[in-house]
Amino acid sequence: MSKFSVCVFCGARSGTKPSYTQCADDAGRMIATNGWRLVYGAGDVGLMGTTARSAQKHGAETLGVIPLHLMKMEVGKRDLSQFIATENMHERKKVMYMNSDAIVVLPGGAGSLDEFFEVLTWRQLGLHEKPIILISTDGYWQPLMDLMTHVVAEGFAGQNTLDYITVVETVDQAEAFLREAARKVAVE
Repeated sequence: MSKFSVCVFCGARSGTKPSYTQCADDAGRMIATNGWRLVYGAGDVGLMGTTARSAQKHGAETLGVIPLHLMKMEVGKRDLSQFIATENMHERKKVMYMNSDAIVVLPGGAGSLDEFFEVLTWRQLGLHEKPIILISTDGYWQPLMDLMTHVVAEGFAGQNTLDYITVVETVDQAEAFLREAARKVAVE
């Protein structure tokens, strides 16, 4: 993997607020303008599609990974730089994770939560040190962070679990953390 790659987990739906779609559009553009590669779930619907189309429009390389059973539902986007079809969801997450240097989570539903918790768990277990950034557009992820704080307060995780998560409100704030991560990867 030569180009710094950002894995974006996000909704296959657009949500109720225009700000969610704007965040996805901004994220795709930000990845492209930094010369990075987008790694995502290969859908052409919801925030996934918005992120990918924006990244492509602004010149980014794109890697999409989708399970065969979701090709129709998520409208598998075939005009990507690289397109991988997997047998199942677990393989999808693994391929996305292995082909990325950082993880960004935009607003999304159960699938995005599943993806977030998997990479967070892997981080807790010491399997990686990749940054995990939640873009909490209009406070979207605040209930999740309240839950995570509760989990730590009740003794089911250490404080370091919260330290593995960077919460920002905007794509511009995420970009600063990603640039630092890209510098570290370039040095390694």
